[in-house]
Amino acid sequence: MSTINKNQTNFISNEEKRSRVKAALTNLFIGDALSMPVHWFYNPFDIIKAFPSNGITKMQAAPKHHPSSIMNLHSTSSGGRKSKKNLNEKEIVGDVILKGKAHLWGISNGHYHHGLQAGENTLNAWCARWLMNSLIRYKSYDSKVWIKEYVSLITDEKPNHPDTYAESCHREFFSNYILGKDLEKCGAVTHDTPSMGALVSVTPLALALFTIMSLEQTQEQCKKHVFLTHPDKGLMFVVDAYVNLLYILLNRDSKECVEDEIIKASSVIPGTKLKKLLEKDKEDSYVVGRTYSLACYITDSWPSVCYLACKYFKDPKKALLTNTNLGGENAHRGSVLGTIVGLASNSFDEDLYKQLEQHTSLDKQINEYLDLFYPKSESA
Repeated sequence: MSTINKNQTNFISNEEKRSRVKAALTNLFIGDALSMPVHWFYNPFDIIKAFPSNGITKMQAAPKHHPSSIMNLHSTSSGGRKSKKNLNEKEIVGDVILKGKAHLWGISNGHYHHGLQAGENTLNAWCARWLMNSLIRYKSYDSKVWIKEYVSLITDEKPNHPDTYAESCHREFFSNYILGKDLEKCGAVTHDTPSMGALVSVTPLALALFTIMSLEQTQEQCKKHVFLTHPDKGLMFVVDAYVNLLYILLNRDSKECVEDEIIKASSVIPGTKLKKLLEKDKEDSYVVGRTYSLACYITDSWPSVCYLACKYFKDPKKALLTNTNLGGENAHRGSVLGTIVGLASNSFDEDLYKQLEQHTSLDKQINEYLDLFYPKSESA
């Protein structure tokens, strides 16, 4: 699928790659935290009501009232929205994961990320961060090792993340886990398995594996990783396209046309005609909200990300603020969009980065990751 000349990577300095990767990882966490307070606000006007000064312009805490929330309808014993009891009568939310948070699920118009402060990240971004730690620790990736770490971190009695909500894929995984299923087979299909959230942790994995294996091998490992929690065969085509795009953007010559590569990646979803949409020069809300749904489903959210990346890749701050204020599945879109525009522009907004609640520890972790996989040259 890749169109890059493999020999061309010799002309891209390691310092340039290191800088691009830092921008990609930094924007992943910025994009998620920026959107967190209005995550799944499905009416953009509600964002303006909640934040009257032009919507979200900086990191904000989650408001108490969420106008689009249906969290009280979501199952706390499995994935999906219809409550059902597991055979052992355990509640997933409260008993197995998100301990101490179950009471927050029954509140009408309760916020999905209740209590998160300005600059805090959602669970899927934390999973990406945990995976970064695992990659640093083991200097590679093993799905058997990772899935054990994932289970341990989410089920720990002492919370390892501050979030209140876990997507359907997480709840269904642990519904199978408590029944004693093999960890690598706990992933199950729910109504939103093929979703944007599946791509968030692919970023640190792919960028690390590029340094120790081929593009094709990296794609296979990333698909295996995603399949652990999102076992949807159709989704794997998007994982392939995403990893391929990351590879091209990381290794490209600065003269290459970024838009062309993003448009190619978008075409993995049948019927996506991104070039024509861009030529129409419509309002962003016409594309992300009318042409494509604001929901999490990958058939809409992937073209939406590609559209915003094509239009705003030179300005990551504008890309991520635009994405945030469009609403819907903006947090996970923000992480993936942030990755793409970070690699494409080799930049991130320093002020937004410093507004992340975990800025100091996250910056240390990203630099450890870079020192391992993209070390500075001795002459740098």
